[in-house]
Amino acid sequence: MTPEQTVAALDRYIIGQDDAKRAVAIAIRNRWRRQQLTEPMRSEVGPKNILMSGPTGVGKTEIARRLAQLVNAPFLKVEATKYTEVGYHGRDVETMVRDLLELAVNMVRTEQTEVVRQQADLLVEERLLELLLPDDPKTTESLTETEASEAAARRERTREKLRKQLRAGELDDRMVEMRMETRAVPIGMFASNVAVDQLEPEMQDILERLMPSQQKDRRVSIREARQIIFQQESDKLIDREKVTQMAIERTENSGIIFVDEIDKLCGPQSSHGPDVSRQGVQRDLLPIIEGTAVRTRHGVVRTDHILFIAAGAFHQSKPSDLMPELQGRLPIRVELGDLTRDDFIRILTEPDNAAVKQQQAMFATEGVDAKFTPDAIEAMADVAAQVNRTTENIGARRLNTIMEKVLEDLSFDAPKFSGKTVAIDARYVHERLAPIVKNEDLSRFIL
Repeated sequence: MTPEQTVAALDRYIIGQDDAKRAVAIAIRNRWRRQQLTEPMRSEVGPKNILMSGPTGVGKTEIARRLAQLVNAPFLKVEATKYTEVGYHGRDVETMVRDLLELAVNMVRTEQTEVVRQQADLLVEERLLELLLPDDPKTTESLTETEASEAAARRERTREKLRKQLRAGELDDRMVEMRMETRAVPIGMFASNVAVDQLEPEMQDILERLMPSQQKDRRVSIREARQIIFQQESDKLIDREKVTQMAIERTENSGIIFVDEIDKLCGPQSSHGPDVSRQGVQRDLLPIIEGTAVRTRHGVVRTDHILFIAAGAFHQSKPSDLMPELQGRLPIRVELGDLTRDDFIRILTEPDNAAVKQQQAMFATEGVDAKFTPDAIEAMADVAAQVNRTTENIGARRLNTIMEKVLEDLSFDAPKFSGKTVAIDARYVHERLAPIVKNEDLSRFIL
């Protein structure tokens, strides 16, 4: 996609923040440009990592997430505050790369499942027929050759009849017994404060091999059995090594890691004991963003060309408080502005996933036709802007709280209004919100 097309696609879901959209569109286009280069120039061109600053709820995370969806890239959002310096209790920063690779593996596996779907469906059908009409060699042992031939013909006719019923969905609720394999997790093998994903990749593999395999019979419906068998047959048809190689390549060249709350890592160096929570995490984060090799259970992943988008509100700090080396690895700076009343009106109505459209669709499931008048939308936008201004500014997230409060009674009584049209106007909005808005202490906790 060209930068212009990327921005247009983001406009379908995100209102305003044009500078941020342009920055991420250029960053993604630069990835495509890099792929067109020849070696060794391609390896020399690094990603243009981005640092977003702005209050909560203005679209930082949504821009990054929608961007990854547009280009079908592995995307991982992490909070910088959950990591601690290596050697101290907490998650190692390298786990973000391992988690990103796992997402890429699942993504590639899903794509490869679609490739083998037709072949897997045929195998699933045959196994379902075996469950519905199992072989019984004891009944044919005492038969003559002629009787055995007739029995085989009857069995084949029954099998074809069941096949037609299977394809028509007529047998989906029939119960069958199938043997399933599960792996038991050895309780107490590790201390309760040690997570499996914090172990070294080699230890994770050893742990998986140590887990005993158990087989047990379960009664399930044909509908459920079809899903279980499809997964089993797909796994057999898919080349695991190919999936791993494709996932590593996609992670290295297309992966996006969104590091939120990076402003919480800013602050003066500790003068009493080791500085674990701030400067220490920045020091450990730096080589990941600069480019390093991370060992995972699937192989080594290079982070040189992963796109990092860092974001923070920076209320009590500023981007220049970050380590100079870390600032240099986030060259693109974008500031996202506060959302205005007019922005709230557009957010409520324009995007494909607008809150008003979502609520109308929810009411429609009950047979209720919900109509929002223009003045009702303006009233909700006014309240959101006012409460953000007088209490805590949480951006567009305020609209979700207001919308739920306005529609609380209607949502509860929706079944009573089935087949009717319900109009939500400004008067109704004010009736529902006025007592809360007038009481600033109350609005602080409810809105």
